[in-house]
Order: sequence, then structure tokens, then C-alpha cells
Amino acid sequence: MRLRAAGFDVAAVASGEEALARLPTWQPQLVITDLRMGGIDGMALFDSIHKQQPSLPVVVLTAHGTIPDAVEAIRRGVFCYLTKPFESKELLDCVGNALRLSGAAHEVLPGDTGDTAWREDIITRSHDMEGLLARARLVARSEASILIQGASGTGKELLARAIHRVSHRAEGPFVAVNTTAIPESLMESELFGHVKGAFTGAARDRPGLFQQASGGTLFLDEIGDMPLTFQAKLLRALQEREVRPVGSDRDVPFDVRVISATHHDLEEAVAANRFREDLYYRLNVVSLRIPNLAERRGDIPLLVSHFLHRVQAGREQRVKGFSPEAMEVMVTAPWPGNVRQLENVVEQVVALSTTNIVPATLVEEALRQPRSGFATLDDERERFEREYLVRLLEATEGNVSRAARIAGRERSRFYKLLKRHQLDPAQFRPNAAGGIPEPADAE
Repeated sequence: MRLRAAGFDVAAVASGEEALARLPTWQPQLVITDLRMGGIDGMALFDSIHKQQPSLPVVVLTAHGTIPDAVEAIRRGVFCYLTKPFESKELLDCVGNALRLSGAAHEVLPGDTGDTAWREDIITRSHDMEGLLARARLVARSEASILIQGASGTGKELLARAIHRVSHRAEGPFVAVNTTAIPESLMESELFGHVKGAFTGAARDRPGLFQQASGGTLFLDEIGDMPLTFQAKLLRALQEREVRPVGSDRDVPFDVRVISATHHDLEEAVAANRFREDLYYRLNVVSLRIPNLAERRGDIPLLVSHFLHRVQAGREQRVKGFSPEAMEVMVTAPWPGNVRQLENVVEQVVALSTTNIVPATLVEEALRQPRSGFATLDDERERFEREYLVRLLEATEGNVSRAARIAGRERSRFYKLLKRHQLDPAQFRPNAAGGIPEPADAE
């Protein structure tokens, strides 16, 4: 009642288990939970939420609070810990601060249109990706260095460009460089520049990429492959905020925000002495991890549609879509090459299709692997069952028949599973009304 009176949309559930079941489709901006509940308690609920969506703030309420409990909750990442009874102002202050710091409420910045234009190239409806984008938008306002981690093909440069567009530096240049594409002998000249006569062929002064990105963002892709011999020079440049062009006797200051990316485990590389520890901490002020495509299967139909329209843009659209069987193959494929591989497969099957609906056989040939599906529920442990069902409903857009067929279950038995986990297939359908449902009237 207090929150609704303050203008917030509120959804109430009866247990922590139900909250976890509703989380993927509701995509709330804040969770408020009691501490002591039947089933999983408030801290166990927080741990599950924090594992799935680290940037989603959680407020814990309790009538049994102690100072050690509160300290431990805050240490583990709970945003706010309120002991009952509490004043309305105390609750609303806590909620307002949580939303403001999580990026749910923000001021309009240069380059920020106030909508989703800044992230229009990132196609998703995954709650994991939405959490990542909320965190990216929040950190974009600062000048902190960002390390984007993710497997090849997940879209690390797309995320870096989105951060640039919503940052204070949006009007400045965005300069991207793949460090693996630069020979070690030329890396210093490329990044720091050189003066005329510095070496054979240096016919004129040339500003480096740090200077070319002045006032904007420099994106260093595949930083984990940078040679050790150059890492010390890069560290000095970042610390001093100036570079020395090759052949010059003076330093040149620069004003750039550095975003780096890698598919390597840099902590492992540091332990193996393949990457400097001091440089790692300089680059990794804020870390953002992009999930693999296999972790966001519900995005596959969206991405397929996006790539299909893009491939045929400006040309006669011979291919109208994919057969249900073809889409099922795509949704259940492992996708080791992630979004980049998906885009390549769509381009290939569109070029080779002789019909206006792409058949499953053509997709299987493009994937060069036998058709694979979700593991049956008999092979899944009970604690993974809810996550399995949620991903399956996302991938099939709430189509129970298709979901039951993929899971290897009769439709009636599948409905019983959904009921047991309090999952409503209608909430996963694209044409669903959406939003947060109104709770039943209290007696």
C-alpha cells in the first residue's frame, strides 16, 4: 500500500519459490523480501537472485533483526536491511536510492535519448542481458575503465559502442582496435603515434589511436593477447594519461575513456604470468560479462528475425521465415560461435534456400552437426528444473506443445510440471499483455 501510494507498480507473491519463478518474465527493477519465510528464506532468495542478476537490488525486511545479521546481509550485497516496524519515509528513501543507483531512475545525459536508442543494436529479451545492460548504462556515466568479458562472437564491441553512446563522451569519437591484428613491432607506433623520421617509411608525423580517440572512447579488443613486452608501456600510459610517440622526446597528454575486452580468463593469465597483474587491475575497474548465446536461448528467434530482415534489406525478400522444425533446431543448437555464428548461419541458409520457408535440413547442414535438443527432464536434477522450464518457455515463446515435445513429455504431464513451479506459459508469449499483474483483492 505504501509503495503503490507513492506511484510504484508492485507485484506480490506468496513465497520465495514463486518469486524465482516470476522473476524472468516480470523483470522487476527492485525486489523487497521478508527474511523469515516458509520454504527458502530471504537470504537464500537473495543469493539466487544475485547469482542470476547481480545488478538487481534486493531489500530485506525483518522483525528479528540484529546488528550482526544486518552487517552480514550488507556484506553479501543486500542493498538495504530494514527492521520492522519502519517508517514510510525510511522505506521510500531506501527504494528510491536503490532504483537511482541501479540505473532504473536516471537523469538524461548527453547522448542519452531517454529511451533504448543507445542499445538498439543489441537484440534481446533475456533477463540476464537486461541486467547487464542496466549495469552498463549505470557505469557509462562514470569515467571508470571497463573490462568486457565474453566468448568470441557474443557482441563485446556492440556493448562497448552502446556504452559510448549513452556516456558523457557520446559526441566524441569511438575508436576500436583489435590488438591481435597489430604486429608487435608496430603496436607502439599504432597506439602512441610516431614523428617524422622515427623509422624507415615514417614520412610525416602520425598521431596514435590514443590521440585519435581524444574526447571519446578507445576500445581495445582482445586485450588478453597483448604481448607482455608492450603491457608495461600501456600501463604507464594509462597511469600518466599521456603517451610518447615513437621517435619523440616529449609526452603528449590524451583524454580518452578506455574500454577493453577479452575472451580469455585474465585472472588465470595473471596467475600464469601471461598478463601483468597491475595492468589487469587498471583495466578491470568495472567488469561486465556477456552471456553465451546458449545461456539466452529465448533471444534466438528474435535474432533470427533481425538477421533475416537485415540480410534481405533492399532486395526482394525471397525467404519469408523458418519452418517450426528449423526454428526448433536453431533454438536447441549449442552455438559455440555465439551470435556471430548464428548470423552466419542465417546468411548461409537464406542464400541457399530454394523455398520461401527455410527447412530444418538446410539449417542442420549449415550447422554441420547432428540435430540436438534440450536434455530430458529425467536427466536434470531437481534444483535445475525451474531454470530449465523457464529457458524452454522463453525459447518456444510459451508454446506448450512445442515445449513439451522438446522436453520429451506428454502435454498433460508437462502442464503438471509448470503448475508445480508456478509457471504461466501465457507470460512468455510475445502478444501477452505484459506488465505486472494486479494481486487478488484482500479479504
